[in-house]
Amino acid sequence: MGKIKVNKELAILVLILLLGAFFRLYHIGEYMTFLGDEGRDVLIVRRLLVDGNLILIGPGTSIGNMYLGPLYYYMMAPALLLAGFSPVGPAVMIALLGVATIFLIYWVGRQWFTPRAGLIAALLYGLSPTVIVHSRSSWNPNIMPFFALLTIYSVWQITQEKKYNWLIVLGLAYAFVLQSHYLGLLLLPTALLFLFPVFSQPKVRRPLFLGIFIFLLLMSPLLFFDLRHNFMNFKALRAFISHPQGSFSWSLTGFLMNLWLNFRLVITRLLTGRNELAGGVLAVFFVGVLIYRFLEKSLSHKHCQFLLTWLGFGILGLSFLNREIYDHYFGFLFPVPFLCLAGLSEYLREKLGKFGSIFVSLGIIVLVAVNLLNNPLRHHPNRQLQRSKVVAEKILTEAKGEGFNLAVLAQRNYEDGYAYFLEKAGARPLHADRWDESTISDQLFVVCERVHEECKPTTDSKAEVVNFGMTKIEIEWEVGGIFLYKLIHKP
Repeated sequence: MGKIKVNKELAILVLILLLGAFFRLYHIGEYMTFLGDEGRDVLIVRRLLVDGNLILIGPGTSIGNMYLGPLYYYMMAPALLLAGFSPVGPAVMIALLGVATIFLIYWVGRQWFTPRAGLIAALLYGLSPTVIVHSRSSWNPNIMPFFALLTIYSVWQITQEKKYNWLIVLGLAYAFVLQSHYLGLLLLPTALLFLFPVFSQPKVRRPLFLGIFIFLLLMSPLLFFDLRHNFMNFKALRAFISHPQGSFSWSLTGFLMNLWLNFRLVITRLLTGRNELAGGVLAVFFVGVLIYRFLEKSLSHKHCQFLLTWLGFGILGLSFLNREIYDHYFGFLFPVPFLCLAGLSEYLREKLGKFGSIFVSLGIIVLVAVNLLNNPLRHHPNRQLQRSKVVAEKILTEAKGEGFNLAVLAQRNYEDGYAYFLEKAGARPLHADRWDESTISDQLFVVCERVHEECKPTTDSKAEVVNFGMTKIEIEWEVGGIFLYKLIHKP
């Protein structure tokens, strides 16, 4: 990548990386998300490591009966093993990957613009509250920003630097992107648009073959799963495309409105610390400068074309969605606004001289301030991991070595977060999610995360409760701020 001189630039970069690492790693075990999805993931990876259960499929998606590939699970395995099977291990892996993303953003900004631009992009990315939250929990979408940026940077190296061996890196990176979240498909138009003219070059054939081979090799477990299960994933994708059930909006008015709303959303959630006023102002300013540069025909630079194409296809794709846009949907776009802002800052300095430098400096100070005001470390830790462990220990004590069933009553959680610590201690709870006499024990532990008045463990409609049969409460506890019930069958 070239040498960075040991000077002021390097010192500032090290400080930015240390600051980014601090915000991601400080008390990570107390701040990390650890609910049912995270518990499910570590359960699956633990069984891979302990029982040798190979994984051919990854987590399910929120739409249809579709699944991602298992690459993230294999990525988790060394971290979980090195951490002594503590779920904190994979979270630390994500945090370190987040720090690596800060560096990669710096490096790309430095190459495409100036060293100063690279440092600005890295600083703001390192401070962004939304990025920090998604950089300190183990979850498959959280690897997307690094591999999305690596994908686009690989395309740059191939098309602009004529380094065709980067096709191998591209195949690797894009496999990780697609197994992080299927919205990574929105990177494909950008990649193909710039790569298409390169495919005719004779020197491309061998690295292209190797890149495709690596991509297919990493995607192959998903193919093997489909072959073994009557193409379940393929059929679900086909059904979703042909019958999207309201997931897409085909209204021109709605689409045009979504274009602006999603663009402002990206700016607000990533650049301005979720400050709506600052996000709206910056979004308008972005569009104004973009229009001005278009009119003066100064968008011919390749790095501008890369960024605008990447951002444009992303916003276009998201604007067809007729559903709430969650932060992790933007994962494949996370690096873009920071690099755009860095490039914009250099353009203003060059165009407006001293006034531009003052204006940019003040703007960066404001952005740093609004991001620090909403820094996640200013909030109390959720301690979800510790709560799950304490509740599991209480269940183990009260189960007295006998078999038991488990149910969790919550708005956005389910059993696997608690089940992980139970299984780690050698006790696998029975799951009565459908009626089967072999899955029913003599005792049911119900974890209720609702307010006490809404906890109705004997009459709740959850399958694990209903299938257990007629019950009565034998005893109740409050553990870690939530309510735990031991239910037994009525005589």
